[in-house]
Amino acid sequence: MTMLSLASVLAESARRYPNKTAVVDGDLRVPYARLWQEARGFAAALRELGVRPGDAVALLAPNTVDFPRAYYGALALGAVVVPVHLLLTAGEAAYVLRDSGARLLICHTSQLAMGAAAAASAGVPVVTVGPAGPTNESTVDTTRLEDVGAPLAPLPTFESRQAEDPAVILYTSGTTGQSKGAVLTHLNLVMNTVVNIFDANDARPDDVVLGCLPLFHSFGQTVGMNGTFRLGATLVMLSRFSGPAAIELMLREGVNVFHGVPTMYVALAEAAAGYERLPRLRLCISGGASLPLAVLEKFNAAFETTIFEGYGLSETSPTATTNQPHFGTRAGTVGHAIWGVEVEIARAEIEERIELLPAGELGEIVIRGHNVFAGYLGRPEETARAIVDGWFRSGDLGTKDEQGFITIVDRKKDMIIRGGFNVYPREIEEVLARHPAIVQVAVIGVPDEAHGEEVWAVVVLDKDSSATEEELVEWSRERLGRHKYPRQVRFIDELPLGPSHKVLKRELRRMFAG
Repeated sequence: MTMLSLASVLAESARRYPNKTAVVDGDLRVPYARLWQEARGFAAALRELGVRPGDAVALLAPNTVDFPRAYYGALALGAVVVPVHLLLTAGEAAYVLRDSGARLLICHTSQLAMGAAAAASAGVPVVTVGPAGPTNESTVDTTRLEDVGAPLAPLPTFESRQAEDPAVILYTSGTTGQSKGAVLTHLNLVMNTVVNIFDANDARPDDVVLGCLPLFHSFGQTVGMNGTFRLGATLVMLSRFSGPAAIELMLREGVNVFHGVPTMYVALAEAAAGYERLPRLRLCISGGASLPLAVLEKFNAAFETTIFEGYGLSETSPTATTNQPHFGTRAGTVGHAIWGVEVEIARAEIEERIELLPAGELGEIVIRGHNVFAGYLGRPEETARAIVDGWFRSGDLGTKDEQGFITIVDRKKDMIIRGGFNVYPREIEEVLARHPAIVQVAVIGVPDEAHGEEVWAVVVLDKDSSATEEELVEWSRERLGRHKYPRQVRFIDELPLGPSHKVLKRELRRMFAG
């Protein structure tokens, strides 16, 4: 039996770098030894509340130092962490609490209005972390986790777990139907953390990393928080992202590593023009969605750096591939499979088995390796559909060239079929993103009597632009095939984003397709 705990990520760095700053949260600077002691204090309080190894503990908290305190506290006790998206409704959060079988909810005081309502609906007790004081939005009486059984001695160390035991349950965004709990093991998450920093990326112990990706999301959690702590580097928290806020914080704290999704790179590139001096970013990593080449080029030019684009899903811990210094980078691709992981292209239309395709052919991206999750909680049939012949079916369409570079073409479900022809929104978005008036664009399929589906572009214009729909349609027609260019362009002030800052195309389809 192999024992392994994700809690060791923080425990070992506290032993090696006790006085080094682990987290910067506003004016607060928390060294590793103190963060680990506080996490073990939370673990003791959770045990006092009746939580036992293997129990699920839900966590609703923004990017503050309280997130890692509670996250590693639950792990130290041997519990399973269930991070809750901050932007869910109380009803949606209650579903997560019920479906996960959460023993209790750790709720940051800033989130108590939604958290308390969700917990009451699900019949789950609440304990709080974060600043004390009235919340104004909730009249619920709650106990602060710090005060439970005080004074309690922190646990002396973390509870041992088997490597294949669940560590974290991440709820997928539920683009179709209800969200599902992806069960990630200690082995999944420790391996993905280690491979990201020691094999895939040029990460270093003296890095100062901006923690602006939501920590309840797999990218911010594994690549950002766990990777930073495994190295003994410093994580600078930013709970509410904007381009100017990020630039100012990075300059103030000497941040040299940035992890973000494409919408964040768009915001930073737009904001850069307003600053005489920009942060010196040694390492930039993009994931979560495809990064338009025009954005990559604009950002790299403004910040004089290189973005390494990667790819992964909640079900793959999350990283599956990334552009890696060892293999060289290729703009427009998501690089190579990470160490110990296989990424191939399979025939998309065959669902009951995996039939791999040769280099260069378009198909569904499939993944096999230490990063693939244990399955969907309580959903064996859906797990069986997702993991076929030992491969995880990603639902993404892509290609793999002779050199091993993976290119994402689109989500299977986002593909538009116009007049019998397959149209891939990402290809159109890449073209439109180069128009000087366009800040952001999303392409969707809208039902159409003549063609089955019609191609629409939803566009955010530069604030000084007066571009018209006709102008953008004509511009597209000159650069795209007859079956591809958008027949309709709609203008919007901002694209709808999910909790992880991905563009919600389902919302756009609802808005424009009726």
